[in-house]
Amino acid sequence: MMQYKIALMVGSVRPASTNRRLARAMARVGEGRFEFHNLRIDDLPFFDQDLERTPPQPVLRLKEEIRAADAALFITPEYNRSIPGLLKNAIDWASRPFATNAFRNKPVAVFGSSTGAFGGVWAQAELRKVLGTMGARVTEVELTVSHAGEKFDEAGELLDADVRRELRDAIAVVRDAVDSRQLAAAA
Repeated sequence: MMQYKIALMVGSVRPASTNRRLARAMARVGEGRFEFHNLRIDDLPFFDQDLERTPPQPVLRLKEEIRAADAALFITPEYNRSIPGLLKNAIDWASRPFATNAFRNKPVAVFGSSTGAFGGVWAQAELRKVLGTMGARVTEVELTVSHAGEKFDEAGELLDADVRRELRDAIAVVRDAVDSRQLAAAA
């Protein structure tokens, strides 16, 4: 079985965030099938179009890590019913220049969690819209984890069997998207 390289972009830098915990749970569920790489986005400067052609080193690193991945997974909290600024900034850098952006034709999936009842659905919808506009291949899989504070134990381990099953199903969709992309490229 082929192992795919997956870039993980988490929209929260808090170590104890439910979205970081969800990313760790995803890596455990997909272990053996995927090689997950957490992308660092907290060291990127604010996007500056004047630097687009000669971006700083952290931006170059981010773009290369995205290009090297077979797919990218986004795990995002919801701030003010939208995408966290930190994550949007990273996407803005990676999407430039538009014609050759790091996400062009790359399979992507969007997941998220929230301590509230809706699981971050608005942020996920916004993020899917942005990624599709950039030319990423947004998969049809959805995973929203509501009341996420109750789904993990104190050590950050996923307790909820239903969420674990949904993670496995979501990972299968991402695997199929990568397989389809590679078959199309080989044809």
